[in-house]
Amino acid sequence: MKYIMALSALLLIFSQSVVLSQGDLSTGGLNDIYMLSNAQTRSISAENPTGQPGNGAKAAPDEKSPSSWLGQGWKVSPCVDLKSRQTFNMAKIEGPAIIQHIWITARKEFYRDIVIRFYWDNEEDPSVEVPLGDFFAIAHGVRYPVNSIPVAVNPDGGFNTYWPMPFRTSCKITVENQSDRDMRGFFYQVTYSVQQVSDDAAYFHSQWRRTRTTDYVKPEHIIVDNIKGKGQYVGTFLAWVQMSDEWWGEGEVKFYLDGDSNFPTICGTGTEDYFGGAWCFGDSYLNGVLSGGQNYSTAFLGYPYRDNRPGLTPKHSLYRWHLLDPIRFNKELKVTIQALGWYRTGGKFEPLTDDISSTAYWYQTEPHTKFPPMMSRKDRIPR
Repeated sequence: MKYIMALSALLLIFSQSVVLSQGDLSTGGLNDIYMLSNAQTRSISAENPTGQPGNGAKAAPDEKSPSSWLGQGWKVSPCVDLKSRQTFNMAKIEGPAIIQHIWITARKEFYRDIVIRFYWDNEEDPSVEVPLGDFFAIAHGVRYPVNSIPVAVNPDGGFNTYWPMPFRTSCKITVENQSDRDMRGFFYQVTYSVQQVSDDAAYFHSQWRRTRTTDYVKPEHIIVDNIKGKGQYVGTFLAWVQMSDEWWGEGEVKFYLDGDSNFPTICGTGTEDYFGGAWCFGDSYLNGVLSGGQNYSTAFLGYPYRDNRPGLTPKHSLYRWHLLDPIRFNKELKVTIQALGWYRTGGKFEPLTDDISSTAYWYQTEPHTKFPPMMSRKDRIPR
């Protein structure tokens, strides 16, 4: 209960302190929820696939529908089926507008098989390209709760994101089912505000990468690189699979900014340090075996999942949202993390050969550099 009260208080403080309000450019929040605006709220779902006014709940039930006794206007078309190896256009929106909230739920065996993409202002290459689960800080083919400000995952597998996503002329969101099976029952809702967008507003981006085995000689995973333009880095999600015993989180997170070459401008002091923890997340030995650290999920930092059951490969999920401390860059950005542990003999760092997946989140000016090709479905399968 104390945790819930503390989180609620923090959310209140955040909503009152960092929401941008410029008349009709307001993105919402408790500090101006009472203010009138000329913005118009719209929402796209299977019940209103265009988001247009007065266009919801129009589907007419057939005899097989659960609503056949109720008729039109009831719960007739709440979801869609994602056909195997096909792309579904989840949302097409004319701007200017700002996406405010997205809710999705899907079967967990499809979390890495489905790829979600966002395209801003008629661009050919997506600004967001991430496996569905990883975009919402969920990995390893399982479900677990995430309680943070921009991302919340609620029982049982309700994906929510509140990243504000402004665009000026158009937005297209697609989901591609790369599985060899249809996925029945894909539910979604995209809520957005039709309004003016500030000239200073940057575009939301997100990119996924995986290093299936880090190099023992240079045990480094590239979270993102080759970002060109002006913007700010706002978040990291990591899905980490250990290939060695003992502690795995000594690696440093490094931000190379605006011309940095061999040495970064911003350098952390350890993996658990970057994610707001300390001292191996409280890791300890129990009957000669590492018991695993304490999990947590907070407004800005989290270690929401670990699996260290005997006989299984240890797995970890971690996130950090740079909402109050965005990493600003003017020309370019590269972000990396090292894979380091300790040799059993003690006293020396051990380079690790681990499996690391990352999702990077940032805002920047367009055009953006084209992303590396998305890994094939078989190369994305969780261990």
